[in-house]
Amino acid sequence: MKKNPVKAALAAGLPQVGTWLSFGDVFSARLMARVGFPWLTVDLEHSPIDWQTASLMFATIADSGCVPLARVPKGDHDLIKRVLDGGAMGVVVPMVNTVEEARAAIAAAKYPPTGTRSIGGTIPALNFQATAGEYYQHANDNILVVLQTESPEGVANAEEIYSLPGIDAAFVGPNDLFWQMKSPDVSEPTPEEFEAMLQQVLATGKKTGTPVGIHTQSVAEVRQRIDEGWQFMALQSELKMMVDRAQEHVAALGLATNNDLVRY
Repeated sequence: MKKNPVKAALAAGLPQVGTWLSFGDVFSARLMARVGFPWLTVDLEHSPIDWQTASLMFATIADSGCVPLARVPKGDHDLIKRVLDGGAMGVVVPMVNTVEEARAAIAAAKYPPTGTRSIGGTIPALNFQATAGEYYQHANDNILVVLQTESPEGVANAEEIYSLPGIDAAFVGPNDLFWQMKSPDVSEPTPEEFEAMLQQVLATGKKTGTPVGIHTQSVAEVRQRIDEGWQFMALQSELKMMVDRAQEHVAALGLATNNDLVRY
């Protein structure tokens, strides 16, 4: 059975830089899988991608030698089971604020006796180049489980969450964390307050031995965060990359452009 190289690299302390896929399009996924990123996350939380299209995207990414991950809309057992049965080689679970939520998400990604995932389906075995029996036997060791820390509550509970068996990495969504840090009068955190919160996440990851990552907007930021010790790094999205490049062309032509179309 094919191993999950991203999971192995993170466990070995190596950074892994990938990107988000927001287009529900198999052709663009096929192209992005050949760019050179070790992993790609199909975003089912904030993009209108249907289940069949997601499964086809997982397949074309895996066939390219890249690792397909899926961000589910929430840490629901059935959603996690469905993306894994659709062929994802790992899950990214948003808004994990409590230890109970973390335990439930991890259990949903693991077959018994470790977890609660039900046995069935043949598609995921194909992406691991395995028989169904081989997949059922070894999936728990190869499915990547990434839990997102996106609120002050999640940061406060991070040490206990990151210490749970079965978590492979933690990941910060900066937009959500920033907005969750707003005060009741809607005052925004200062850059210093926000950075301090990020560094608290990083310190907790180092203390517990759990790789942590963050969504970034530039290669310079990726390099800065890796130097600090972050590992699971997302650089923009294919949508952001396309729009940014198009806006560069428009600006070079002297035409007006909207520079706030895409945040990630």
